[in-house]
Amino acid sequence: MKGTGSKVATRVSRIIDEYPVWLAFSGSVLLSLIAVLGTATVGRDAALYIDIAQQVTEQGPNVAWAAFDWPWFSFLLAGTHTVLRLPLELSAYLWCGLFFAGTSALMVDCVRQRSPHVTRWACLVVLAMPAVNAFRNDIIRECGFWFFCTLTLWLALRWQARGGWLRAALIHLAIVAAALFRLEALLLVPALALWQLPNLWSSARRVQFFQYSLLPILGLLAVSVSGVLLSARVMLYLDMIAPHGVLSSFQMLCDQFANSLINKYSQDEAGRIIFFGILATMTISFVKLMGPFAVPFVLRRNWGVLGVYWRDYRPFAWAALLYLVVLVLFFIKQQFMNTRYLSFLNLLFVPVLAMGLAAFVREFPRLGKWLVIVGLLVMLSNVISSGAGKTHYVEAGRWVSTHVEPDAPTYFEDGRISYYAGRGYVMPVLTQEEAMSAAHAGDYRYFVIEAKGEEPWLNEWLVAHQLRIIEHFANRKGATVVVIGR
Repeated sequence: MKGTGSKVATRVSRIIDEYPVWLAFSGSVLLSLIAVLGTATVGRDAALYIDIAQQVTEQGPNVAWAAFDWPWFSFLLAGTHTVLRLPLELSAYLWCGLFFAGTSALMVDCVRQRSPHVTRWACLVVLAMPAVNAFRNDIIRECGFWFFCTLTLWLALRWQARGGWLRAALIHLAIVAAALFRLEALLLVPALALWQLPNLWSSARRVQFFQYSLLPILGLLAVSVSGVLLSARVMLYLDMIAPHGVLSSFQMLCDQFANSLINKYSQDEAGRIIFFGILATMTISFVKLMGPFAVPFVLRRNWGVLGVYWRDYRPFAWAALLYLVVLVLFFIKQQFMNTRYLSFLNLLFVPVLAMGLAAFVREFPRLGKWLVIVGLLVMLSNVISSGAGKTHYVEAGRWVSTHVEPDAPTYFEDGRISYYAGRGYVMPVLTQEEAMSAAHAGDYRYFVIEAKGEEPWLNEWLVAHQLRIIEHFANRKGATVVVIGR
């Protein structure tokens, strides 16, 4: 029996070594399928994108810009629905699943090209690391952003080895495609330029530098003439990186923080506290998103893989450094950080995590086996949810669609309920407290909010406004949505 288990393990190991890219692709598809089958409702972003796509199919592309200032993902969904006649929600899940699979396969192939001895570990990391895999059940623009950014880096490694104007052009086309999902992808242009800059002083590789540099220059001239730079989303990003705006936002943040401190000496250090606090917060989140693959770096000697990363994966390293700057600027301007935004930084570090994991397993074989098992368990936990799900949103939405007049003024606390009611994704302009206040309560005939229905404040409010709870819907954990009307 023991011999049979050993043979199976050997055979599995051989398959991983021979077909790591296809294993990453097919494994990613399977994980996405498991995640989606266990999902009860779409997320807020998903409801928005699908609603815009629905409007595009009914009213044309111009309507999309009124709802969202960067609706290219919705255009993709609308186009897929028009050509293949697939439901919009199914189209969205299919695209996200393919983007996830493509990202996984391309990242594993990048590692295979540069560090073939750690390819199997890269396959495990890219399929189990929480940073990316925790979002497999979501419909988000980041899926396309991650895929095309990874494609850009994959093309860059191939172009470095083979050269050619066509391969250089494909790199920039991939960057443009990534930017249609998230505009931050444009940081890959300067990142790869910094990677190629030393070639400018090498007569043997100077042509390669010009192959890369010419297209961005021509592209910048083209978008300047076309007026694309004047779009709201582009202007927002230009404002975010403008030095004066960054300094003003940072100073405002420092003043707000300093005013909350008692000690004068601490107030004088507010700038340093905030700056290093931002870096510390991002570092903690970054390590957390690594999952169990952060364990090898508890040993200081494994940090040496960063030198190999800088030598063999320099396009990744430059992209990571510039993306870190983007994250810091975003934190300063918006004063919050979403782990979904940070995930791309973790994705760029997959080669580092794979090399660190390989070194750890080689030095501690027994502990390494346990770490691999934990990694596999994390892989499953990323896609299998034990939560109840927001089934009450779906039930409430469907009830509203059949029992509430379409033209009746209705307040939805969560836009996903209106989405499932067939009224599109309605982003609340007012908070629940504002909508139910004396100034605005009369503007609505119905209220669909999350509440148990037994709260004293709600009973008092119902009596004061001569309203009642018409229906309520609960999931299996007891979270409840109530419909209020006359």
